[in-house]
Amino acid sequence: MAVFRALFAMGLVVVSGAAMAGAPAVPARFQAQDIFRLTQASDPQISPDGNLVAYVRITNDIMADEGLESIWLVDTRTGVQRPLGGVAAAGGAQPRWCANGKLLAFTATPKGQARGLFTYMPASRRIERIATLASPASGVSWSPDCAKIAFIMHASVPPETLGTTLVKPAGADWAKPITLTTRAMYHKDGKGDLDPGYDHVFVTSLVGGTLRQLTTGPFDDAGAVSWTPDGLSLVFTGRRDKGWESDSYRSAIYRVSLAGGALTRLTQLEGPAASATVSPDGRTIAFSGYDDRRRRPYENRKIYLMDSDGSHVRVAHENLDRSLSTPVWAADGRSLFAALEDRGVNKVVRFEPGGIARVVAERLADSGLDLPYSGGSFSVARNGTVAIPQGGSDHPADVAIVRDGVVERLTRLNAGLLDKRSLGALAPLKVTASDGTPIDAWVLTPPGFDRSRQYPMILEIHGGPFLHYGPYFSTDDQLYAAAGYVVVYANARGSTSYGEAFANAIDRDYPGIDYSDQMSVVDAAVAQGYADPHRLFVTGGSGGGIMTAWIVGKTDRFRAAASQRPAMNWTSLALTSDAGYKVMSNWIGKAPWEDPESYWKHSPLSLISNVKTPTLVVVGEKDVRTPIAEAEQFYGALQYHGVATGLLRVPDAFHEMAARPSQSAARAEAIIGWFNRYDRQP
Repeated sequence: MAVFRALFAMGLVVVSGAAMAGAPAVPARFQAQDIFRLTQASDPQISPDGNLVAYVRITNDIMADEGLESIWLVDTRTGVQRPLGGVAAAGGAQPRWCANGKLLAFTATPKGQARGLFTYMPASRRIERIATLASPASGVSWSPDCAKIAFIMHASVPPETLGTTLVKPAGADWAKPITLTTRAMYHKDGKGDLDPGYDHVFVTSLVGGTLRQLTTGPFDDAGAVSWTPDGLSLVFTGRRDKGWESDSYRSAIYRVSLAGGALTRLTQLEGPAASATVSPDGRTIAFSGYDDRRRRPYENRKIYLMDSDGSHVRVAHENLDRSLSTPVWAADGRSLFAALEDRGVNKVVRFEPGGIARVVAERLADSGLDLPYSGGSFSVARNGTVAIPQGGSDHPADVAIVRDGVVERLTRLNAGLLDKRSLGALAPLKVTASDGTPIDAWVLTPPGFDRSRQYPMILEIHGGPFLHYGPYFSTDDQLYAAAGYVVVYANARGSTSYGEAFANAIDRDYPGIDYSDQMSVVDAAVAQGYADPHRLFVTGGSGGGIMTAWIVGKTDRFRAAASQRPAMNWTSLALTSDAGYKVMSNWIGKAPWEDPESYWKHSPLSLISNVKTPTLVVVGEKDVRTPIAEAEQFYGALQYHGVATGLLRVPDAFHEMAARPSQSAARAEAIIGWFNRYDRQP
């Protein structure tokens, strides 16, 4: 909390001086406590007639220390918005319109009530509980006649046991019972240890219906769930091959009959197939996926088409060296919409089968500014109006629509806060790698930035590594900037949205050339004159945490580092992570016992004898993507090696470490505090 007090004191001095001179007050800088005041929109679902958008509003509650979800409606003609009222709407998620637009389905867990599936009638503003759910539901989907709702839900089974079951006497105080698992997939990040059972397709009727489980067996099914136009079958994603738990990146599209539960496999793609959606006439199915026969670490997702019986599979669009996903049919069935990743920016495109994918809009109508689609769910009305979550470098996601090629931002959820804050300013940074390859990068400068001065600089590295950064709002980066740091981030090789060759430049060699790219980013920032070459710091999470640990083993040019949720030893990660199979099958290509040298030479732990940089190691205690033992190995090695280090543990946090606002704020403050400790003027 020392940083809070320092910023507050600075603010008092500035305001007092400005008031004495009669000048307008300078807005306060963004601070950690502001995280509780932020609101963002997600999952915007436009009504069939295009007049309303239902979206999930996520508001951080400072007393409950959690992000609270609620469903709101915004009128696309007037911009007027209102929440779904009533106790049932609290905690609402997954709003989905039925085809006639008269009903909206959503899931919720009202306070003091059981989790349920609900419907909302806009005309009367009436909410009804349709079903009580034993587990969270996903992939909510209406039947064409608006009479049934299908979804994915966990179907529990009794836990496995060995030996004779002991009988606990009444009133006895025993320890928790021992547990047994024989499954390859026994834990998952964000969930922890999995409850016995599997995810399956369910359906319920709106009138007097009971839940029906349509699929069974020791397999996991997943959404999206799409109905055939006759309402007799459902199409979904299934992982039903032998050994599917060890090779969980493989999946297929299936059709199940409502009448008898007959199951038909429709795809044979050697890789993942997902997001299936049936065309309005029922003759064609679109889905996303890629061919994984080469076992490379990255492949672009494509949109495929197939006939309704699974035959005549073909790519739906031009040969495009970019990733496309989440297909949505236009109402007339003649074209498709999809999400596109391009040079660090997410976009929505439209194309006719076999045709060119064209971006529906790239700029805001009222400002001419770039329109960063924030990613995630988007939806399309019958008239072609598209609803998207729209964020920018200066605000979290709002709701926007694209109508007749014109983009309109419908909400400004954080105007009341951010209009009163002096934020860091984001700009592109031109970077050329050592071999001449252009690298996209951005620089965030502190409020009140003076180009004639030199500032301490933080290199912030994205995770994945097969992900990308772009011109989007980041609370961490804004807090770093508010503390007086220039922040630089980039899409080094290995990043997505630049094509397969760019991403696979680290194939079987990660970390590798991406280290050189990151150093080129630092050099480019220092060359601008405002980044002090003697006051450099580095941090990143997940893949960025790995690269941070790799960097301090390769160079001493950074004053301090913070490696967040890293992998330090590829052998232990491959055998304990919920994503370990991908490491063995696609990243390194062999098991640790088959090629121990490759595992060790790419492990940051192998460089420990070179490390001199004070390094903070940050990890969530429930992380199963990069388990806590990975961080503990590096921390223990640094302690043994005599390097200044700290182990920052986030209680009850999974890999993203963002479930509780207070923890997100405290983590960023701790990293700033660590860097401040070693930020000495030369």
